Amino acid sequence: METNPVHWFEIPMDDLDRAKKFYESVFDCKLNLLEMGPMKMLQFSMVNDTYGSAGALVKAEGYKPSYGGTIVYFGTNDIDGTLRKVIASGGKIIFSKRSIGEYGFIAQFEDSEGNKISLHSMT
Repeated sequence: METNPVHWFEIPMDDLDRAKKFYESVFDCKLNLLEMGPMKMLQFSMVNDTYGSAGALVKAEGYKPSYGGTIVYFGTNDIDGTLRKVIASGGKIIFSKRSIGEYGFIAQFEDSEGNKISLHSMT
C-alpha cells in the first residue's frame, strides 16, 4: 500500500501551557497530554483513513523552537479567519494568504514559541 511520506510531526515548545492555549485557540481543537519519561507531548487528534498526518507539540531535552527549521503546513478552510485567530492568540503573521496556483493558497505565521508554521487551503 502506497502512503504519503510523513506519518507524524513534532513541533518543539518551551512553554507547554502557553503553546496549548495558542494552538487550541487558533485551530479550535483539544490537545491531549502524553508523558513519556521526561518528554511531554500535547497530541493533536488523529483521524484514521483520511488525508493528512497527526503530530504533537513537544517539550523535551534537545527540542528547541526554531524559525529556520522544517515547516509544517496545517490545513484550514479559512486562511484569513485562522490568521485573525493567530493574531488574537499572540502569534505574528509572516505573510498573508497568497495563491500557489492550482494547488490552492498558503500563508505563514510565527507561533507563541517562535516556530514558523504555514497554513494551506484549496479555497
